[in-house]
Amino acid sequence: MSRTTTRVPNSDRPELDWTDPDCPVARTVDLVGDRWSLLVIRDAMDGARSFTEFQRRTGIARNILTERLRKLTARGLLAQRTAPSGRRREYVLTDAGRDLFPVIVTLRQWGERHAFSPGEPHSTLVDRHGIPVPEIAPTGADGTLLDTDSARVQKVR
Repeated sequence: MSRTTTRVPNSDRPELDWTDPDCPVARTVDLVGDRWSLLVIRDAMDGARSFTEFQRRTGIARNILTERLRKLTARGLLAQRTAPSGRRREYVLTDAGRDLFPVIVTLRQWGERHAFSPGEPHSTLVDRHGIPVPEIAPTGADGTLLDTDSARVQKVR
């Protein structure tokens, strides 16, 4: 597969070397597909804001965290702002970063099914009432459940 360098559409963000420029999955993986980026996004969704807090929660090395925060900010998934104390900068999710919530939930649910032994304890995502979040499942326009046998990719011509 050839790699293509192009600007992020409708943006002044830096040029990226797209793995597969016509595939939304490939572009998304190019933007956030490494282990640390997704964990930073996960922790931002869970309230982390400072460099120190991201490092404490993930255990990531300082130099790698610095680079991931820079990339996630440059790619428009995080934004920096002055912390309420006025003394430090903090990172907050942008609309694009918040739009990754269903992706993180789906990864979590896959992990609950496939990354733990039966009965092995793990954290649980709950709603504001403490009730576990229902499983996310894609459906067609008619409401029927979709899977790899009932959905297909329509390629660009």
